[in-house]
Amino acid sequence: MLANIGYGALIITFLVSIYGIFAAVYGVRKKTPAWIERARNAMLLTFPLITISALSIIFLLVNDHYEVEYVANVTSRSMPMYLKITALWGGQSGSLIFWSWLMAAFASAVMLRDWSRDKEFLPWVVVVCLVTLAFFLGLSIFFENPFVRLWQTTTGQIITRMAAPAGAVPFVPPDGQGLNPLLRHPGMIIHPPMLYLGFVSFVIPYAFAIAALITGRTDDRWIRVTRRWTLVAWLFLSLGLILGGRWAYDVLGWGGYWGWDPVEIAAFMPWLTGTAFLHSVMIQEKRGMLKHWNMVLIILTYDLVIFGTFLTRSGVLSSVHAFAQSAIGPAFFAFIGITFITSLALLLNRWND
Repeated sequence: MLANIGYGALIITFLVSIYGIFAAVYGVRKKTPAWIERARNAMLLTFPLITISALSIIFLLVNDHYEVEYVANVTSRSMPMYLKITALWGGQSGSLIFWSWLMAAFASAVMLRDWSRDKEFLPWVVVVCLVTLAFFLGLSIFFENPFVRLWQTTTGQIITRMAAPAGAVPFVPPDGQGLNPLLRHPGMIIHPPMLYLGFVSFVIPYAFAIAALITGRTDDRWIRVTRRWTLVAWLFLSLGLILGGRWAYDVLGWGGYWGWDPVEIAAFMPWLTGTAFLHSVMIQEKRGMLKHWNMVLIILTYDLVIFGTFLTRSGVLSSVHAFAQSAIGPAFFAFIGITFITSLALLLNRWND
């Protein structure tokens, strides 16, 4: 029952996101503030909805509902409570929900600011945030559903479905597989959330940058609005990298704080471009220089965030961080290509402004 509620909330969140995207675009085209306000409300609604899904997974994890495939794969009866809760981001399906939940939280927080000076930015910030959110929700619904259950057919075969196949009965393993031993560490509480917070926070400056390109307001206003978001994103990502290095020192015995693991590099790359962006925007604010360069840097940072997530979850890399082989790799690659090409096209269109 709870799995159905969580999955239903996930689908509704996805539909609300799609509605918000179309409402924002329609409101701009028809110059109807009421539709833009509906898009804003849709963005605000995504957070409580996705919270229902996240809390549903956590309840299933801590109460040993092994009839749910994800629970059976990442928890066991011997695991302490804190590891059962952190198993939300300990596997592929749950981590995508966690990413979406943080995205909805940050985007909703942005919607609560005073938009009186930046009304033309609002619909496009909503569109960028909701497109990103809808992409991750789509991955959870169509490729990596954390609510699928285990069923035993009349022939004894164990299959996974949301609804019971004809003649099948629920299958409940006596115990779960538990988290990967490398993840059974106190660092699991803080390292992944810090990285995810850093990743998600960088979506906000990117959304304002795209809004500035679309509306033609390519002065330093969008930089001033997003300064705190950029600082928060950089701080969280820096903490995540430092904590991950310390964790690796304890668990993997690499003999140092950095082992040049490919997924660590994937997380380090947006930190480099984000650091460059953080310093470069100060020059634009003070001297009016590097306007185009700052746009390039935030576009690179956003797509490197998505690219790092893609490398971790596509199965193309052999890494202690990487999850199993999955069908979501092509979807990630397509999304990265579309957003990167679209962003560059918008930048080139405004190059001489």
